[in-house]
Amino acid sequence: MSESKIKCKICCIGAGYVGGPTMATIAKYCPDVEVHVVDINPKQIARWNSEKLPIYEPGLDECVKKVRGKNLFFSTKIDEAIRACEIIFVSVNTPTKTYGVGAGRAADLKNWELAARNIAKVANGPKIIVEKSTLPVRTAHSMRKVLMANDRGISFEVLSNPEFLAEGTAMKDLATPDRVLIGGLTTKEGQVAVQKLVWVYNHWVTADRIITTNLWSSELSKLVANAFLAQRISSINSISELCEATGADVQEVGRAIGKDKRLGSRFLNASVGFGGSCFQKDILNLVYLCESFGLKEVAEYWDQVVKINDHQKARFAKKMIRSMFNTISGKKIVLFGFAFKKDTGCI
Repeated sequence: MSESKIKCKICCIGAGYVGGPTMATIAKYCPDVEVHVVDINPKQIARWNSEKLPIYEPGLDECVKKVRGKNLFFSTKIDEAIRACEIIFVSVNTPTKTYGVGAGRAADLKNWELAARNIAKVANGPKIIVEKSTLPVRTAHSMRKVLMANDRGISFEVLSNPEFLAEGTAMKDLATPDRVLIGGLTTKEGQVAVQKLVWVYNHWVTADRIITTNLWSSELSKLVANAFLAQRISSINSISELCEATGADVQEVGRAIGKDKRLGSRFLNASVGFGGSCFQKDILNLVYLCESFGLKEVAEYWDQVVKINDHQKARFAKKMIRSMFNTISGKKIVLFGFAFKKDTGCI
C-alpha cells in the first residue's frame, strides 16, 4: 500500500490468541492503517505467514489472507516496529504466578514488564501504549512508571483496551462488538490518546458502542466481566446438585429462570464446570486483588466461585466412577469432543 494512503501505523507485541485476530480485524476495516504484529517466537510468526495459522477461529483464516502483505504484516522485528509505529498494543501472556508473592492467584507480569522496558529502551519518540492483555487494576500506573524512566525524555500515554472475546466466536465479537472499552488518564494528553484509539475503532464500530473511562475502571471491568460470567456457571452448577438430590430437572429450572428478563438465558446450562484459559485465571487475579486491599469478605465471596467449579468437576468424576461399579481398571472411556467447546482449539 502507498505510504501516502497510510494515516497511522500500529504494532502489536504478542502474536497470540488476542493479538493476531484483533490486529487482523483492524487491518481489514482500516485500509488507511498499517498494522504490524511482532513476536519473539520465530515459529509462531512463520505460522502466521503460512497457509496454516497457529490458532483456529471461524473466519480468522479468510480475514488474515485478505489483508496479509497489504496492510497487515507479521515479523520478529520488534524494535523496528516499535520505532515505526505511533500506537503500540501490548498483548503478551500473563498467566497465574506459580511462585513468589501471590503464587496461585496473582497474574505473572514478567512478560509485560519485559515488553514495557524494551519499548522504553528503543522508542524514538512519543508513543501511545495500549494494554490489551488482561491485567490487574493499576498495572497501567506501573507501566507508565517503567516507560517514563527512560533517559531521553520521551513521553508515553498508556491506555487500557481490554478484549472481550469468546473462543469460537472471536472474529464475530471483533467485527460486531457489544462494546469497545477504552480507558485513559483524564489529562489533556491522555484524552488526546483516547480519541486517537477511538478514531481507529470508529472505522467500523458505531460511537454508541465505544465506552471511554478512566484507566482503573477499564482495567477492572475486564476482570469483573469474566468473574460475573463464571459466577453464573458456578451458580447453576450448584443448583444442579440440589436438583439431583430433590428430583428437580436443572434444565427445566434453568429454562424457567432464564425467561426472567432481569436474568436472561445465557450461561444457565449446567455442566462439568467452566474451562478455557480465562475465567479461573481472572477470578483468582480478582481474589488476590481484593486480598491485597484487605477486602477479606469480598475475596472469599469470589473465591467460592472457583471452589464450586472445582467441586463440580470432582463430583462429575466420582459419579462416573460410581456408574462403573467404583473401578475403571481395564475399562475404555471415550470422550466425544476434546475441546472445551465447539469451534475452538482450546483443551
